[in-house]
Amino acid sequence: MRIREKVVAAGCLAVAACLLAPREAAAQTTVQRDKNWATVSDVSLVLGSSVVFLMPRVYYSDPEATVGWKGRWHFSVMAPAMTMTALTLLVDLPIKNALESTRPGCSIDETNAAVSDSGCESFGGPSTHAFASWGATGAGTGIFVVDTFRYSSGRFNAGAFIGNVAIPLTASVVTTIARGVAPGEPLENRPHENAGQIAIGGVTGFLSGLAVGTAYAMLQRPNCGYGNALFCW
Repeated sequence: MRIREKVVAAGCLAVAACLLAPREAAAQTTVQRDKNWATVSDVSLVLGSSVVFLMPRVYYSDPEATVGWKGRWHFSVMAPAMTMTALTLLVDLPIKNALESTRPGCSIDETNAAVSDSGCESFGGPSTHAFASWGATGAGTGIFVVDTFRYSSGRFNAGAFIGNVAIPLTASVVTTIARGVAPGEPLENRPHENAGQIAIGGVTGFLSGLAVGTAYAMLQRPNCGYGNALFCW
């Protein structure tokens, strides 16, 4: 009986070892990605998003104010800012995990293992960076268009265009490039996301931001009513 028990135990250990060995090997795979470009994408994302939501609402004529160009910053801009933040978190967590679109060089098992510094800690698509950066561009574009044609009688203001469209657009392009390239040595470097993941994140982000920015600008007039207050609700 003792011999039989030893044989059974040895067999169970052998089967367990065979099942566990592939998973451990996959979890220990390391995919190299350029950290400098990762930093560039982080900085450009923060810059583009911050400019849009820190930019005052610029308008020309309003029946409740003196005629001329004015700029007012509304605390209510936190509403579209938080909406886009919530949508970005929705993309980064449940949507990515549901789609299971792996980063270049990673497998689903390696991503689920989420080993620190493996380069496969999370799924890649849709690209969160692309969604957030292009979402800010979309929001700024919506605000600029409404302020220009609804509240400024079609008059163009260069400052409003630069703050709401030009800067976030440039930042979005930089973010897109930074997430999709893998230059330099070693040659094994992989991009942070592939072209499809970046494109889906960018398109959905821009359309979402455009809808949020347009709705906010339509509902919130750019002026602060009577007086010369620069900050208002």
